[in-house]
Amino acid sequence: MSATPHYAGQADAHARPVALKDKLIPALMAAGLGAVLLFGAGFASMEALHNAAHDSRHSAGFPCH
Repeated sequence: MSATPHYAGQADAHARPVALKDKLIPALMAAGLGAVLLFGAGFASMEALHNAAHDSRHSAGFPCH
């Protein structure tokens, strides 16, 4: 048995460090998708798309008019 207990939330000392690109690329992709969805719905000319996203934009504080 080891001298120090291993807790579930504690990082493993032998874990492989994650490269910046392994975190940055998914974060940029998610931010890009979010921007496309937000501004695509926010500035859409289709009335149905505008109305479908209207209430969620106001609850998130995004002004649309």
